[in-house]
Amino acid sequence: MRGDDREDQGAMWSYVPMERRIPADHPLRAMRPLVDALLRELSPRFDELYSRVGRPSIAPEKLLRALLLQVLYTIRSERLLMEQLDYNLLFRWFVGLEMDDPVWNATVFTKNRERLLGGEIARAFFDRVVAEARERGLLSDEHFTIDGTLVEAWASLKSFQRKDTPPPPPPDDPGNPTVNFHGERRSNATHASTTDPDARLARKGHGQEAKLFYTGHVLMENRNGLAVDGCVRRASGHAERAAALELLGARDRGAGVTLGADKGYDTRDFVAAVRLLGVTPHVAQNTTHRASAIDGRTTRHPGYAVSQRRRKRVEEIFGWLKTIGLMRKTRYRGTRRVDWMFTFALAAYNLVRIRNLTAQTV
Repeated sequence: MRGDDREDQGAMWSYVPMERRIPADHPLRAMRPLVDALLRELSPRFDELYSRVGRPSIAPEKLLRALLLQVLYTIRSERLLMEQLDYNLLFRWFVGLEMDDPVWNATVFTKNRERLLGGEIARAFFDRVVAEARERGLLSDEHFTIDGTLVEAWASLKSFQRKDTPPPPPPDDPGNPTVNFHGERRSNATHASTTDPDARLARKGHGQEAKLFYTGHVLMENRNGLAVDGCVRRASGHAERAAALELLGARDRGAGVTLGADKGYDTRDFVAAVRLLGVTPHVAQNTTHRASAIDGRTTRHPGYAVSQRRRKRVEEIFGWLKTIGLMRKTRYRGTRRVDWMFTFALAAYNLVRIRNLTAQTV
């Protein structure tokens, strides 16, 4: 029998709790208790960031849960996130909003996020997620992989102008000015972006176009492919190796630690620096134009071949960050903001991995 499509007034009251509207097997159900536990541990840090007097702001716990949804569901702006929170019952349940709670203004939401930026909350949250993975026995303390990727900056090549020239006259079109830079030799030494001065001109490979980029770096443990550290730096020819030594040097290291990496890290200076840290470099050999810095003393061991297979899993992290985690092209300007969101996106990736790995063992 065909149902009616009447335009009568809908019911004014709903007697079904929001908890019952969320499917029991929804992926966010397994993640919500884990996130709540981590946020309770961060509560003392939140107290330090807020005044004890004045008008209450957005609860930092709700703000971080909303930011997690933005990363997990690839919502490209705060305005779209607020729109989803307005009518999406799943989002309201995860954030902790009741059915009738008003949704925040997008500008107010952004301003409140800035307070978390100043308190380095993304790093603290990421560290708690890594500690949770360690408590569950999901991390390796001996075998790691390092790699980097280019993160496109939120700046156009039209903003990449010479540093030593006076300000140009007002453009013909302020929204999309006409800029003729054909035939002009441009480099990071002589030019800078007026939109995002921290962005640097770089290219992904030979024959590819140059754009304004940052470099994102990830230190991955090899057992389950979880990120144990990460950072964003200005793009340069040696940024990957410098960031690798920085991330590796900040960790407590025991005996037998190995570090896998691709051919871009096969330089004598980098290999020697890694050995000075007491770490065995399992770097892929680059014999295209010169002799490799990795010789038979390293490659003869079976663990070297294992590291070469495992290190490729770091590309899964970069793939997730760029296709889902909003890191293909950042929407933020300045190294500090981009690093904050990159670290927070890494924490979201680890949460997904922890949920999946835990479900496999149940």
